[in-house]
Amino acid sequence: MPETESNRRPIAARGSVWAQRVAAALARSSVTPNQISVASVVFAAIGAGLLLGGLTALRLIACAICIQLRLICNLLDGMVALDGGKASAVGKIYNEFPDRIADSLLIVAAGYACDQPWLGWLGALLAALTAYIRVFGGSIGFAQDFRGPFAKQQRMAVLTIACVAAAAETFWHGEPVRC
Repeated sequence: MPETESNRRPIAARGSVWAQRVAAALARSSVTPNQISVASVVFAAIGAGLLLGGLTALRLIACAICIQLRLICNLLDGMVALDGGKASAVGKIYNEFPDRIADSLLIVAAGYACDQPWLGWLGALLAALTAYIRVFGGSIGFAQDFRGPFAKQQRMAVLTIACVAAAAETFWHGEPVRC
């Protein structure tokens, strides 16, 4: 059963020329949407490792880039699957589960980087529960609702901005920032 537009996260970038061109190229290639979803976890793991390895300006900027690459993968996996005609029987699982892993890796690492691991774990738990409730609602027939405070794009935007701001602070003051 094809996914309807009402059950897709509204992402403005989906209509951009660059995203459509990249998705079309990926759809013509041997790359699967599920592989793109897994790549998002790889980028998140690299970003988390950068956060845990020390808060230098270079590491923080690299982490911000990894967060954005993770989001681009999240954008492209659905476009390649649905718009590119490469949807699979397990595609919906690959669309959701890697997102939970990627979110958790980055949020938990941010908590540890700030010497507040409990806050990172709490943030990861709340992010996963929010997604669980949305998916559960969809499983019993409700339309997917992607609105709300601190949805995935907002969480990742805040984390990206925090990394860039901390990198600037570190660069200007010459010492690692402590959260």
